[in-house]
Amino acid sequence: MTTNMAKLNTKAASKTHRVLLFGGPKTGKSLIAGQLAEYYNLIWVDMENGHETLFQLPPEWQEKIELINLPDTRSYPIAIETCLKMVKGSVSICEQHGKVGCMICKRVQTDRCKSTDDSIKHIEIGKELFTDVDLPNMNHNSVVVFDSLTQLSNSAIAFITKDQPDDYKLNYDDWGNLGKLLDIFLSHIQQAGYNVIVISHEIEAETEGKKKTLVPVGGTRNFSRNIAKYFDHVIYAERKNRKHIFASSTQYATNILTGSRTDVRVEDAEKASLLAIFKPELYPETAHKSEAGKEGKKTGKVGKLAAKATSTSASKAGDILAKLKAKQK
Repeated sequence: MTTNMAKLNTKAASKTHRVLLFGGPKTGKSLIAGQLAEYYNLIWVDMENGHETLFQLPPEWQEKIELINLPDTRSYPIAIETCLKMVKGSVSICEQHGKVGCMICKRVQTDRCKSTDDSIKHIEIGKELFTDVDLPNMNHNSVVVFDSLTQLSNSAIAFITKDQPDDYKLNYDDWGNLGKLLDIFLSHIQQAGYNVIVISHEIEAETEGKKKTLVPVGGTRNFSRNIAKYFDHVIYAERKNRKHIFASSTQYATNILTGSRTDVRVEDAEKASLLAIFKPELYPETAHKSEAGKEGKKTGKVGKLAAKATSTSASKAGDILAKLKAKQK
């Protein structure tokens, strides 16, 4: 019998989180992630040129967001190449092309430096042309956002088929290579010692019992339906009743993939925020509570209606409670 194995009760809870945030277009995914800049420094890896949403944030929050633009296209699939290098170690990424160690920009840097003997100017030129990033050595005070896994999947496909004609159809080996590239990236995310958010879109896939379920986009449908295993929290974003709704509990809806390893219920917050995960002390209402504890606190008509609501879909529950609160006012 082994006597010196670490016991679970001696382990401290992780200070970092790995979050997968997915949903349809224009459901508020980027903005809710950007709002973490109130408390954290953000490194925003933008593959879709969608960072303009972040201009809605206060100027002092924008100051805490470092943007890395990857101009990924079908003919220039730079996102998969750069992201794989980023998660593996320290890199220097050129601002113009989004490429690690870009030789074109290094030549420009050399030519500019030759025109001046000022060493400080040399440093400024380097900062202007390149961004240095060392993800593996980041701490829990920063958050890395990859926007998005959808575009990263497209980039991987374009990389695999870069020498093929435009009408080329992927074969079995191509799909296998796509899965390998995404697994390399996501396995590093899974073991990351820093906070990370990966944004994606939604796709319908068959899960157990051939049930149709909305899952995050990531490669093939088969790969997408199992993608949650790489993350601590899977959050779904949608628009409902003219509001942006976010959910993380496994009970949110039977046809949507959501879940949280610490059982945080983002949908229970009065105002949706990812701080319910990153700073749960600010959102005690989203913490896990046993059903027995909930039932003991419910009294009268409010308790009966709330108990009934938990057995219905999330949308019906929200409608019932909202109507009840309106009547009580």
